[in-house]
Amino acid sequence: MNIIEQAKLAKKASKQISLLPINIRNGILTSFAQSLITNSNKIIEANELDIKEARDNNMSEALIDRLYLDTKRIENISYGILDIAKLEDPLNIVLEEKELASGIHLKKITSPMGLIAIIYESRPNVTADCAALCFKAGSACLLKGGKESYNSSKAIVDLFQEVLEKHSLSKEIVSLANKPTREETAKLMECREYVDLLIPRGGKALIDNVVMNAKVPVIETGAGICHIYVDEDVDLEMADRIIVNAKCSRPSVCNALETLLIHKSHTSYINHICDILEANGVTFYASEETSKCDSRIKVSDDSCYKTEYNDLMLNIKVVDNIDEAIKHIEEYGTHHSESILSSNKENVERFLNEIDSACLYHNASTRFSDGFEFGLGAEIGISTQKLHARGPMGLKELTTYRYILYGIGEIR
Repeated sequence: MNIIEQAKLAKKASKQISLLPINIRNGILTSFAQSLITNSNKIIEANELDIKEARDNNMSEALIDRLYLDTKRIENISYGILDIAKLEDPLNIVLEEKELASGIHLKKITSPMGLIAIIYESRPNVTADCAALCFKAGSACLLKGGKESYNSSKAIVDLFQEVLEKHSLSKEIVSLANKPTREETAKLMECREYVDLLIPRGGKALIDNVVMNAKVPVIETGAGICHIYVDEDVDLEMADRIIVNAKCSRPSVCNALETLLIHKSHTSYINHICDILEANGVTFYASEETSKCDSRIKVSDDSCYKTEYNDLMLNIKVVDNIDEAIKHIEEYGTHHSESILSSNKENVERFLNEIDSACLYHNASTRFSDGFEFGLGAEIGISTQKLHARGPMGLKELTTYRYILYGIGEIR
């Protein structure tokens, strides 16, 4: 079955889920979460096939880390599904209600999208998160993950489909694309007949491809060239903790630090932070001028500032002042997450007000850009655009709305 045929069936199944009451949706999610734990060995066996193939293809260790599943990670995925089940129902919320001049009573209420297609890279946890979020939001989903994670994702989707069928529901409510070709995937991006919303989640190349070629509505997510600016007035011990966390805690994710901007008054600090980061396996890149501050920094041209490494690599740049820091972020950033480390109130306010990114931090790690951390439950991605959704996308961002109007015979 090709991906367009899958989309057709999924669109039909979306009518079924849109009518499910919240207690049934939550019960199915709870059963799915339990099934992940009960069948963790099946998922791990499938994941081992993906890991072996990834190593055979010389995938980097950072990307393998994104792909890897063990009992603990599966448990965390399961807990995340249970958290989604506990969230309030995002559907049928009255956003606006009023009597019109005609006498008709108007209600504006939240409603399901219909069929949400999601194209993402090799992170099998995304398969479970996206399936659960779309389901809770009353929409069917068609998932097109990276080929590197196909076996893991299929094992997860198979378990969800088993739960759906036990509840006499169509398994096409949650579908995994069956290894489509690039041509088939391109057709999905144009499939206005069946796809109501398309969400790309991954690196810049994937997202740019979808945004440039899709004819269906798209929410742009994910690409994260995130910055931290160390201002002149700063607690450097605090800066140590934040920088190490932002770069090293999980370098493969989109909210990890990619470029460290340092005020010129702290050039001696570069040796210190490089010592700490090097001990964590980080390598460094900078312009020729900044590279003179530490012999471990490799010289690069400005292309390094446009690179989302997703690995233990970091750009460093010395800036003269906050103006230069803001200018650099606006030129090279992806409007994802940026942080200023400073005790200068004026500079903090300028940073927070003048930079046009979805998430802005003061004295905190960019790693907090996450649906769980924002209290949204799991997230579908980090939206870097401005229409409809911005920042971590939770349940509310996966709904649309409609107008319901009650009359007693009014005509116009």
